[in-house]
Amino acid sequence: MEELDPENLGYIELWQLETLLLQRDAYMNYSRPLSTTSVGMSGMSSPRRNLIRPRHVVRKCRQTLQCLVLDNWQRIWVLLLWVIVMALLFVWKFFQYRDKAAFKVMGYCLTTAKGAAETLKLNMALVLLPVCRNTLTWLRSTRARAFVPFDDNINFHKIIACAIVIAILVHAGTHLACDFPRIINSSPADFALIASYFHGVKPTFKDLMTGAEGITGISMVILTTIAFTLASTHFRRNRVRLPAPLDRLTGFNAFWYTHHLLVVVYIMLIVHGTFLFFADKWYQKTTWMYISLPLVVYVAERSLRACRSNHYSVKILKVSMLPGEVLSLIMSKPPGFKYKSGQYIFLQCPTISRFEWHPFSITSAPGDDQLSVHIRTLGDWTEELQRVLTVGKDLSTCVIGRSKFSAYGNTDSSQQPKLLVDGPYGAPAQDYRSYDVLLLIGLGIGATPFISILKDLLNNSREEQTDNEFSKSDFSWNSNTSSFTTITPSSTQGGKKKAVKAHFYWVTREPGSVEWFRGVMEEISDMDCREQIELHNYLTSVYDEGDARSTLIKMVQALNHAKHGVDILS
Repeated sequence: MEELDPENLGYIELWQLETLLLQRDAYMNYSRPLSTTSVGMSGMSSPRRNLIRPRHVVRKCRQTLQCLVLDNWQRIWVLLLWVIVMALLFVWKFFQYRDKAAFKVMGYCLTTAKGAAETLKLNMALVLLPVCRNTLTWLRSTRARAFVPFDDNINFHKIIACAIVIAILVHAGTHLACDFPRIINSSPADFALIASYFHGVKPTFKDLMTGAEGITGISMVILTTIAFTLASTHFRRNRVRLPAPLDRLTGFNAFWYTHHLLVVVYIMLIVHGTFLFFADKWYQKTTWMYISLPLVVYVAERSLRACRSNHYSVKILKVSMLPGEVLSLIMSKPPGFKYKSGQYIFLQCPTISRFEWHPFSITSAPGDDQLSVHIRTLGDWTEELQRVLTVGKDLSTCVIGRSKFSAYGNTDSSQQPKLLVDGPYGAPAQDYRSYDVLLLIGLGIGATPFISILKDLLNNSREEQTDNEFSKSDFSWNSNTSSFTTITPSSTQGGKKKAVKAHFYWVTREPGSVEWFRGVMEEISDMDCREQIELHNYLTSVYDEGDARSTLIKMVQALNHAKHGVDILS
């Protein structure tokens, strides 16, 4: 636009704008959408669609299946092993009870219920392991990560939960609808086969339901139903709209608190497994054998989290509100707190709730002196955190990564609420050092783990440049003293692999969201002399295609890109 204002008046006249608009097509050819070409190609190729031969379809299906197996072989073998183990346990218990005298009274209802119960024991043990975050973080650093998909822990947790629900329905349904009526209505001769298990007295339906087995069984069904329902996606993400006061049954809080009802479920499960029908010997009551070790691991995990959270108390150094309702927190780094780029932490604010922990990706690099996170206010807890941290306080604009940390200034920590940190925990992005070329794709606030990776790459590049300069000066000094010393850059010590190229694609809807990480991007532009990092920003929602404001923005973008080769927005 400077060419239209050669006298530096600070404005252009209408005839100059008209000249610019008349040449709109010439300026914007470089950004012509691909849809026109796509439509043309699809129109040219459409007559041939009916000429596809069957063998081509078979080949395409085979290639698709091959790609599916190559991409998901870790998930496939784990799920296959899990299904096989459940099937074997079901069949084993099924045939075991078919040889008992009780089978003559209750038939296949008994064997089906006991087979489902055996799979239920297994899954009640396995469902705890995917949520042992410290154990999974450690396993991610071992060779087991090559063949076990630890990043799918939550998905596997949900799949196991679905299997638990199915087993409960089968086990409880066959007992209530089939086994109990057959016991009650059995003939004296048939009941004599199982009379020893009921002290010689035929029970009524009330007796069966009010016994230890019946009370614990029904209670577990009720509590599990509540926890499973409120943990579903629609309830957990507050998509279900209920009238007050039932609206408190939706959202993360309802999911979090009702999930802890499962502690009572496990206690009842042990009691239920102790008072089994048709099992007298202690080694026949195997419930505790299944769940003992997972329970010990889980309790140890929760104890470690509680101790570590009290130890990792941080001070809030800077609070900033960014466009798009994003809260930037810069905190002190706890002593001994070590993490990798791409990992995440849990935050608790006792001022809001002493029980709620919420996960957030770390946006600072491991080599930074501070710890930072970016939080988008989408739920009740984040909205309350924003209110507690910002109401009545003078906030300044925060540019992460651009200025020195000392330039942020200090805040009065006595006026800030207390924050507790739990973590760090492993995430898929933490293994970025295993690759030479990185492809980082983030959507909106989901780009936070990649910001930490980019900052880490910049820090490594800065250290390497410093080491190279030191090596040159050291070599020059040693040359004068007739000696030679080899200096190894610190970034390559310890066998750490360093990415050669990084491509960062960030897709966002709001123009103001670029301010979230503007400092990091500017620092990359200034320091990345070797062009190690490529930034690609996509803004998907500005104005409609025919809007005059959209036309002007695109024209200014095109002119600036043609002259300077950079995007004015990012």
